[in-house]
Amino acid sequence: MTRTEIQKMRDGESPDFQSPELQASFRHAKELLARMRTMSTYSDGFRELLEQLIPGIPPTSVICPPFHCDHGHGIRLGHGVYINAGCTFLDGGWIRIGDHTLIGPAVQIYTPHHPLNYLERRTGREHARPVTIGADCWIGGGAIICPGVTIGDRTVVGAGSVVTHDIPADSLAVGNPCRVIRPLEAGEDATHSL
Repeated sequence: MTRTEIQKMRDGESPDFQSPELQASFRHAKELLARMRTMSTYSDGFRELLEQLIPGIPPTSVICPPFHCDHGHGIRLGHGVYINAGCTFLDGGWIRIGDHTLIGPAVQIYTPHHPLNYLERRTGREHARPVTIGADCWIGGGAIICPGVTIGDRTVVGAGSVVTHDIPADSLAVGNPCRVIRPLEAGEDATHSL
């Protein structure tokens, strides 16, 4: 069975980005996003566009415009997820976010990865590595999550952090590069620690 270019992309291989299949996917997302930028979450028709962009988004999850992504169909959200305004999710690889996670404004999640060798970069090759954020997390505004990162359940990532490596569950992590500064206790109010 022949694999599609989208399947190759999701599996971390280097797809043909000029393929009609991938170009149609990019176009579908960009046209929906352009329409959504003129709306608020309260606008008539906004939710319908969001559901076309991110198939299967739970009715309890919200994405505030403006929002940017490559495809939309590479994003999987749990129940009760809140994504604030100005976020960018480059979903060549899967982006999975667990139940009740809060994503602050201007958070950027990247799955594409380019070759380090400049001659290879000139060929347009890239591959994607998935990003997973667990349940009940809080990702502070302006944080950047790099390709291949997993963030464990109930973890808080401070505003402006650049997450280059996995962060375990129940952690308070901050900085550039982001690092765990201490574990979080059940029921703790993390706002006093940031």
